[in-house]
Amino acid sequence: MSVPVTGPDGGLLDQIRLRGLRATGHHGVLAHERAQGQVFGADVVMHLDTRAAARADDLAATVSYAEVADDVVAVLAGDPVDLVETLAERIAAAVLGYPAVQVVDVTVHKPHAPLSVEFDDVELHIRRSRTAPADLTGERP
Repeated sequence: MSVPVTGPDGGLLDQIRLRGLRATGHHGVLAHERAQGQVFGADVVMHLDTRAAARADDLAATVSYAEVADDVVAVLAGDPVDLVETLAERIAAAVLGYPAVQVVDVTVHKPHAPLSVEFDDVELHIRRSRTAPADLTGERP
């Protein structure tokens, strides 16, 4: 379970979770990973306040998880990158593009990573927030 996040009012933010999103991508540092591609997965936890949406029964007051899912899959299947770290940052940036989302947890799964030992999955987990988004320019804050 994702660690709870406190909102600006001091109360706990709600969570919308997307688990098991998958797409074929051509990410990796090895030539055969780029050429052949492989299935990548992502789990996303969006931290936001859903009270206004619940009171009004209005999708515009929250985030459409269908739209977020489409965006995440587009990143997984999109432009190749060497590192799952970069892939996770791109997913986080896409999700933080939705104004209602204050914090996002992203787990990228690479179950077919080129390891020489038996394993179930390789996972990278990151948390990013609207107040301290990642800087993909390479500059340190």
